[in-house]
Amino acid sequence: MPEPHSQDRTLRALGLAEAPREYPLLYPGAWPRESGLLDGDRLLPLDRLTYEDGADRVPVLAIGSNASPGQLRHKMAEFGIDSPIPMVKARVTGVDIGVSAHVSRMGYVSASPVRAPGVVRELFVLWLDAEQLAVIDASEGVPMAAGNFDRAWLPAPDVRVETADGTVLRGAYAYVNRHGVLHDGTGAPRRHPGEQRPLLTELLHGSAALRALFGVTPEEFCARARGDRLLCARGTRLFVEEKRVTASGLEPYVRSGRTDEPLPQAPPPTAPMP
Repeated sequence: MPEPHSQDRTLRALGLAEAPREYPLLYPGAWPRESGLLDGDRLLPLDRLTYEDGADRVPVLAIGSNASPGQLRHKMAEFGIDSPIPMVKARVTGVDIGVSAHVSRMGYVSASPVRAPGVVRELFVLWLDAEQLAVIDASEGVPMAAGNFDRAWLPAPDVRVETADGTVLRGAYAYVNRHGVLHDGTGAPRRHPGEQRPLLTELLHGSAALRALFGVTPEEFCARARGDRLLCARGTRLFVEEKRVTASGLEPYVRSGRTDEPLPQAPPPTAPMP
């Protein structure tokens, strides 16, 4: 068996290269099996799992496609950023993965974090510098008045984030949907199934009005939604009209914030927004 350092660590070889922004039905994209350093087209071994305050990096929970190296590479490449991104697998208590109550112009229905006391999930923490954070903020619509997400600081012990070496972070950022999340029929946030096809199939099956807008198959949904701002906005309003929407439970954290975070550098005005 070859030594780890001699193995092909390219995203293509690891099955992590495809970006949901290019192939919506692949959302949320393939996640790595273990922690790694995203360095251009490669996912390399990590030499550290955490960064101390003042190290010019902040922890950001990756709830959906931000845990996909292919998606991260796609977002960063749009701004010519090629600096490495540490992706650390962590045990997270208090947050689950819900379904965004908006239709993305990328052609999919994305994931959003929801408050879930006692629930434990394995998620990735991205340690982002100021430049990288500004790009992810822009991709989530944080700086835009009509954006879909706010960045919120989730402090311990409300949310417990523990890395493999036993370190418990004092908190982490997450992107909270401004539209809320879809509920499961009982009023509680529904869990994202982790794949786009079964989610879209179920959503379309449950709404004749949604089928009238987006077609009857996941393929039609993605094709019609992709890039059509007005249609996506109409689909987002329909979720509200059909009373499918509830709060994520994380809204109180949105503007609690931190005062010591790095100041994001302003990305170009053509920043993509889902």
